[in-house]
Amino acid sequence: MKLRLFVVLSLFGMVTVLAQNTLDIIVKDSLSDEPLMGVTAVLPSLEKGAISDQEGKIHMENIPDGRFQLRLSYIGYATVEYSLSFPLDETAQGQTFFLAPQTEEMEEIILVSTRSSRTIDDIPTRVEVIVGEELSEKGNMKPGDIRMLLNESTGIRTQQTSATSYNSSIRIQGLDGKYTQLLRDGFPLYSGFASGLSLMQIAPLDLKQVEVIKGSSSTLFGGGAIAGLVNLISKTPEDTPELSFMANGTSALGLDLSGFYSQKFDKVGTTVFASYNLGTPYDPSDVGLTAIPEFDRFTLNPKIYWFLDESTELLIGINTILEDRLGGNLDFVKGESVDNPYFESNETERVSTQLGFKHAFNDQNRLEVKNSFSFYDRSIQIPDFTFSGYQRSSFSEVNFSNKSEDGLEWVLGANLWTEYFNDRTENQTEALDQSYQIFGLFAQNVWPINQILSLETGFRADFHSDYGSMALPRLSVLYEPSQKLTFRLGGGMGYKTPTVFTEDAERLQFRNVLPIDTGEVDLERSIGGNFDINYKWVPMPGMTMSINTLLFYTKINDPMMLVPGDNGFYSFQQPGGYVDTRGAEVNLKIKYGDFKLFTGYTHANVKQHENGTVADFPLVAKHRLNNVLMYEKEENLWVGLEAYSYSPQKLGNGETGQSYWIVGLMSEKKLGDKFSVFLNFENFLDTRQTRFGNIFTGNITDPQFLDIYAPVDGFVVNGGFKISL
Repeated sequence: MKLRLFVVLSLFGMVTVLAQNTLDIIVKDSLSDEPLMGVTAVLPSLEKGAISDQEGKIHMENIPDGRFQLRLSYIGYATVEYSLSFPLDETAQGQTFFLAPQTEEMEEIILVSTRSSRTIDDIPTRVEVIVGEELSEKGNMKPGDIRMLLNESTGIRTQQTSATSYNSSIRIQGLDGKYTQLLRDGFPLYSGFASGLSLMQIAPLDLKQVEVIKGSSSTLFGGGAIAGLVNLISKTPEDTPELSFMANGTSALGLDLSGFYSQKFDKVGTTVFASYNLGTPYDPSDVGLTAIPEFDRFTLNPKIYWFLDESTELLIGINTILEDRLGGNLDFVKGESVDNPYFESNETERVSTQLGFKHAFNDQNRLEVKNSFSFYDRSIQIPDFTFSGYQRSSFSEVNFSNKSEDGLEWVLGANLWTEYFNDRTENQTEALDQSYQIFGLFAQNVWPINQILSLETGFRADFHSDYGSMALPRLSVLYEPSQKLTFRLGGGMGYKTPTVFTEDAERLQFRNVLPIDTGEVDLERSIGGNFDINYKWVPMPGMTMSINTLLFYTKINDPMMLVPGDNGFYSFQQPGGYVDTRGAEVNLKIKYGDFKLFTGYTHANVKQHENGTVADFPLVAKHRLNNVLMYEKEENLWVGLEAYSYSPQKLGNGETGQSYWIVGLMSEKKLGDKFSVFLNFENFLDTRQTRFGNIFTGNITDPQFLDIYAPVDGFVVNGGFKISL
């Protein structure tokens, strides 16, 4: 009897085993017929899933008999579901499923800076985009400015130019901040005198995405983009209204309050961004000087969009920033009575306008006209000296774009820059007044030669009121032999108008800086290129990986240098020679389950070549490593660990700074659909330059500051909440 029972049970077990089925399918792009790697396949009722490999193949096992829904999803493609009955017949096994690109999803990552209708994956120009969760996570850590947003990207560093007032500039691939062009929605609003505090005065809550193009990018936006450009793209009104608020506080007694509203009606849309940022004087090193200054800033940015018809749009916007910033002697900044205190005061008023008009004649032809005026007043005061001036600048452009049915795209246009600066400083030996105009003509073409090869060419002719004409060609090639492997090769020429508004002059508060004689100097001209390789693969089920390698080189002829004279004055000179930067960037991204790992390495070898001698360019970390490990659970919990390493840097006085690490922890938790809280521990190893040595010589009443190459604020905790209604 027992033997019979054992046999029956064994037969039932064999039936159960035999009832387990397998699924083998292939997923491809419906347009290109290319296999799609990284597609997520799920049988929801069975809680089973798999990810497609490099050949688009998906394999699942242990599927019982019955009818189940198969869901296929992939970023940028419409999610589809199929009903499958197991066991499958012979024709169903190995079947190919096609996913179609989702128009709405793809529009979200269409690049603005290239003015092409192409997406980030199929444009020959190499563009890096910070968007979505990454933008939100970095915005949580520094809600009051975009310094952290940019500093944590491979190949980019924000360089602090003042030890007590926190002023900073952007360095791309080791080159001076003056060689980076900062744009807002394609408008160059932060140039000249207005660039000094720009990073510290832009809050990220109303940003939709940030686009970075490294290397010469002068075809569409003109001179100044020798190292590259950063374009801050604002949110636009959508059919679904948005009302969001953010509140943030720090252990250094800082406060950030921001609000954003957006809505699109029938013919009119609007966005309104407002923020208030407060800083309290903070000195973690007890040296008696502020590492974080006292500041009080208010920002208001309303925009109105008028949709005249389905093909015509008018934009009117204004941006206002008012700020008072005071750093220096800690007791003096706190309001106490101090004899002969050192201080640095910055008072800023910034008002800029935006006017844009777009009209699509049809699906192929589009016209765009835009204009911006910028009014910028700033005064910098230190003991016994005040530098004050106002800048008036404008940017106007008209461009026409055409896209043929075979994918060939043209962008033709003209633009005009005007720049005027008036020095109101009293007792200045010579005023630093500056005025010029630049008229430019440009053309850009994107030619998709075939499915795997595209060519982008560009040419700009600029006519400068002080320095004559310039011709700037540019070329980029995209080769995509498969969906998982991409090559990009590009290069071009650029130039920089000589200006007194540089990092070196900013460190001196422009005291004893002599004006530039336009008859004695010439433009700084550059040539450069880069080679980019991107590879994606699925090493195992549930894991996706990608690695990107960029090789770059840029050479700047006749660079402007601020040279001290025997009489105590500083003059800008072109001693000849050149500055070049060469190196590599490597980015590795790994996703496995709920974990994401981002690792980036930058090698920047920047040299000064002058009169046969070669020297390291100051304040450049030749080796830099950035690591971010993120844990994301069901899109309502994020925890991230960051670690950044900097190699020793040569300083301006010939000495060498120390290497260091910066480690941070960030977290965010959603509580429902509309409310979330975040908490971040920035630099919890408390890495500070004051731990390595003094940041100034002399005494505290008359400090002579050394180069700032490491953080001075140390360990800071910040946290707050976000509401989205």
